Amino acid sequence: MTATPLHPRAVGLGLRRALLQDLLAAPEGSFDFLEAAPENWIGVGGAPGEAFARLVSEHPLACHGLSLSLGGPAPLDDTFLHKLRRFLDAHRAVLYSEHLSACGDSLGQLYDLLPLPFSDEAVHHVSARIRRAQDVLGRRIAVENISYYATVPATGTDARPLTELEFINAVLAEADCDLLLDVNNIIVNATNHGYDASAFLRGLPGARVACIHVAGHRDEAPGLKIDTHGAAVSDPVWALLAETYALIGPRPTLLERDFDFPPFDELLGELQAVRGHLAGAPAPRRAA
Repeated sequence: MTATPLHPRAVGLGLRRALLQDLLAAPEGSFDFLEAAPENWIGVGGAPGEAFARLVSEHPLACHGLSLSLGGPAPLDDTFLHKLRRFLDAHRAVLYSEHLSACGDSLGQLYDLLPLPFSDEAVHHVSARIRRAQDVLGRRIAVENISYYATVPATGTDARPLTELEFINAVLAEADCDLLLDVNNIIVNATNHGYDASAFLRGLPGARVACIHVAGHRDEAPGLKIDTHGAAVSDPVWALLAETYALIGPRPTLLERDFDFPPFDELLGELQAVRGHLAGAPAPRRAA
């Protein structure tokens, strides 16, 4: 039970507790949808819960998961999946996305997004888990290309190493799921691992992109970027966002900011910058 899909030119903000009052007081039309991590809101009551309920009753809600651990070694948590489905249905979520990563094992949650080995074995493992999660949730999942700082070697005598791009494309095809495209993560990874961001973008299946994320990062050192979600969007990310729209057409786009929040008007200014890029995007393209 999902709501009407987001308009391709919709722009959104993250629903963070530090922004609750600003979001409630924002002028009508400031943003088109909100995105929240279900783990941060399931079972929340009191004043924060009331504010959340009001906001998502007035604005479409996209959900971006943090703890499903699609690539992890431990069995999927069916209890959590059913609880998650009730939450998504109750709030008529327009989209559910998760990270193409692992974040826990049989001992519990690690509260970090760990990269997966880029191998055929990992493709089969994570794809089966995505298909299982989609069946339980009764909806498609969009998986996000994560930022990472070290690669996990493929293991086993028959392990065939893949590139990051080959790995993502193989998972999308085998799992038959969607892609949440984080353009900031492409810039971060391209810088840290020495590949061409534009070429990487062109190698992705644009028809599977359900939503786009833009965010800020920190330039730690020459050739090293840290994905922080705690800074303004950089010029290279804006440029790649414009290139993305030119390549695949407009997609719903979320501005991610998780801490070090500027005055709310500055966030709305960045959101207007997203609208400006979307305004120049070509008409949505029909999937091949």
